[in-house]
Amino acid sequence: MPERRWYRSDPSRRRPVKIETVQRWVFAVILIHIGGSPTLALAAYSPHLENTKHSSGVGLWVMSGVVGLATTAGVLLVHQRSVLSPWLLAGITPMAISAFYVF
Repeated sequence: MPERRWYRSDPSRRRPVKIETVQRWVFAVILIHIGGSPTLALAAYSPHLENTKHSSGVGLWVMSGVVGLATTAGVLLVHQRSVLSPWLLAGITPMAISAFYVF
C-alpha cells in the first residue's frame, strides 16, 4: 500500500473553483490593502494633529471613517453583497478606536 502524505490533497476530492471567484477574492484583497492603508494612517495620525489644531485632527478622523466605509462597501459590492451589512462596522473600526484619543 503506498504511503499517503498528510500534506497532499487527493485530486479526486478537490472542488473546481471558478475563475470569477478567484478574481473577486484577488480584487477584494487588493482593495482592502489600497483602502485600508490610508484608513489606518489617517486614524493613527488624527490624534497627533488634533493636539496642534483640533479642526484638522477631526477632519482627518472623519476622512478615515469615510475611506474605511468606502473600502468596506467596495469589497461588499465586489462580492455582490448588500451594501447595508453589519460588515460596515469593520470599515469604521479604526475611526472608532482613534475617537478615544481625538476627543
